[in-house]
Amino acid sequence: FVLTDGKDYLLLPEAKDYKRVGENDTGPNTGGMGAISPVSFANEAFMEKVEHRIIRPTLQGLLQEGITYCGFIFIGLMNVAGEPYVIEYNVRLGDPESEAILPRIESDFLKHLVAAANGSLAMETLQVSPKTAATVVMASGGYPGDYKKGLSITGLQNAVESLVFYAGITGTLENPITNGGRVIAVTSLAPELSQALKQTYKTIDGIHFSDAYYRRDIGKDLI
Repeated sequence: FVLTDGKDYLLLPEAKDYKRVGENDTGPNTGGMGAISPVSFANEAFMEKVEHRIIRPTLQGLLQEGITYCGFIFIGLMNVAGEPYVIEYNVRLGDPESEAILPRIESDFLKHLVAAANGSLAMETLQVSPKTAATVVMASGGYPGDYKKGLSITGLQNAVESLVFYAGITGTLENPITNGGRVIAVTSLAPELSQALKQTYKTIDGIHFSDAYYRRDIGKDLI
C-alpha cells in the first residue's frame, strides 16, 4: 500500500488478505474474510524489490503519461520464490486490509493525508508499530450468496480488548442489526501473531447474531 502526492510516497504497512469464503481457501471469492499485518515473507529484501521494481517505476510511468496522481495505490502482489509479481492495481485502500494496517500506524495519519494533498510528503515520516494485527470478518450466513438481513446483534458493547469495525450494520448503538454480507471486522494487536489471533477470536466469541459465519483459520498459515 502506497500513499503518494504524485512525486514522493510513503510505504504503508503490508497485509495479506484471505479472499475465499471457506477455510483452507475453499469456496467462492468474497470481498475478504480476514487480513494479517505484517506478513512474514515481506522482509526487507522483498520490500526493496517491491519499491525498486514496482512502486518507483509505477509513479515514474504515471508522470511520463502526464498524470500527477495523489492518493492511495493498492498493489496486489504474488510472492513467487521471493520475487514479487503484480496481480492488480487499485487506487484505494483494501477492506479488510485497511482494518489490519491502519491500527499499526502510530504517527499522525491525518497529517500524512494533508501532506499528500499539499504535495509535501517528502517531509513526512511514517511510524509503524512492530506489533501484529489480526483481522477476522464476521459475515452473514450464506454470504457471498443469499443471506438474511435485519438480525439482532449482541455483545458489541463488551468488545473492549479489540477494535470492531462496523460494515453491514444498521439500527442504533443500543439495537444494532445486520444489513449486509460482511457485518463486522474484528482486529487485535499483539507482539506475536498467535496472541493477536487468540484475542480476535476471543472477542468474536462474545459477539452474536443468528447464523453468523467466520473463518477460523485466518493467519494460521503464517504461524
